[in-house]
Amino acid sequence: QVQLVESGGGLVQPGGSLTLSCAASGSSIFSIYAMSWYRQAPGKQLELVASITTVSNTNYADSVKGRFTISRDNAKNTVYLQMNSLKPEDTAVYYCNALMGLYDYWGQGTQVTVSS
Repeated sequence: QVQLVESGGGLVQPGGSLTLSCAASGSSIFSIYAMSWYRQAPGKQLELVASITTVSNTNYADSVKGRFTISRDNAKNTVYLQMNSLKPEDTAVYYCNALMGLYDYWGQGTQVTVSS
């Protein structure tokens, strides 16, 4: 079992930055999970934002490439999403996901609002 808790969301002006954190706890070893950030805007489908493998290979949605950076610290059981040059269209609830085979865990989400 893995429990995921996101933090770091909030209100930011366009062009600003935020860093989201996702802390994992439980009986499983964090380093064996691929970690991802998803987001869901009002009235829209869930969207994969960024992912990082167990060996720290990364992948990004085209809409965030060059602006967002995903990273992980296995010693702290934490994955991060550094978000720069934020746009109003980045407004969404951001969810952390841990995946290893059939084991699939989600956090409760953190709201990010980009508005002036």
